[in-house]
Amino acid sequence: MGNLPEAFKLLVVGMLTVFCILLIVIYFGKLLIVLVNKYAPEEVVKPAKTATLKTTPTAAVDQQTMSIIQAAVSQLTGGKGTVSKVEKVS
Repeated sequence: MGNLPEAFKLLVVGMLTVFCILLIVIYFGKLLIVLVNKYAPEEVVKPAKTATLKTTPTAAVDQQTMSIIQAAVSQLTGGKGTVSKVEKVS
């Protein structure tokens, strides 16, 4: 039973060491992200002009539904996505 206090000391030292190393990894990771975003940012691509869809009388989707779909795609993709074709699946 004389080794129990020494075992607890080793337990605490080991857990603190792992905790400190994990903190170092987290903060170096955050620093790396900041540096990469500062010195090598993503290229901003201007969205191409969207072509208006020509609906025919035989179109499977009405104009109101098409405008809702276009608005949803635009919101989800941040204005980068376009709707080129919509088909009704039966």
